[in-house]
This record gives sequence, C-alpha cells and structure tokens, in this order.
Amino acid sequence: MSLAFLLDTNVLAEPLKAEPDRGVMAKIRQHEGQMAVAAPVWHEMWFGWARLAAGKRRTAIEAYLSSALRPSLQILAYTAAAGEWHARERARLVARGRTPSFVDGQIASIAVEHDLTLVTRNGSDFKMFHGLRVVDWSG
Repeated sequence: MSLAFLLDTNVLAEPLKAEPDRGVMAKIRQHEGQMAVAAPVWHEMWFGWARLAAGKRRTAIEAYLSSALRPSLQILAYTAAAGEWHARERARLVARGRTPSFVDGQIASIAVEHDLTLVTRNGSDFKMFHGLRVVDWSG
C-alpha cells in the first residue's frame, strides 16, 4: 500500500487515552500501512514523554513509541522543499495578519510535499494553509 495520510500528534496519541475515540481507532486500523508521521510530530510525542515523571504512564508511552510505532510508521523529514513551501505560506498568512504555529506549518508542509491528507482533531489549526487536505477521523 502507498502512503495516503499524515497523522497529527493528537491522532497519534489517541490510542494512549483511557477512552480512545472509536472513530479514530477504527480509521487507524482501516488505514494500516497507509499512514506516516512528520518528524515534528515525532518530536512532540517524545517531548511529551520526556517531561513525564518516571512511572507506569511514562513506561507505557515509551513502549508505544519505540515498540509499536517506530517499527511500523514511516517518519517523514522536514526537507528543503517543505521548508520553501512553509516559508511561502507563512509569509502569505503573516501578510494577512494570521500567524500560524511554526510547528503546524512544518507539519502542513510535509503533508503537502508528500501529497498526503493530514489527519488531525484540530482542523482549525490547519484550515488556513492553501493546498493542504485535512480530515478528522473522530466519530
């Protein structure tokens, strides 16, 4: 299968919730092998882990990241092409008085560069970017 989706942090973290959204979980199962993650999202997940105190939750998240996700998900880099797209979009938005989160711009640019649909539960954070397809899998 070829890649079709880029997962945002809030989707990648969904299985870690006490009560994960059924719609998100069903779509994750349905699209196995078609999903990737952006390097900035990978950073956000590990940064969250690094800020936790030692304990069961930290151990569970580390196992999820290193044993469940890392072997099965492709991590896409923020490349020169992504950086150029991001710069153009950021300049366009700032000129209109809208300053997007830098990391959201990185994630959006990686999705656009690879022609992937971004899966997020925060569509409002990304709707301002031109050429980006966004979907919410929550049910």
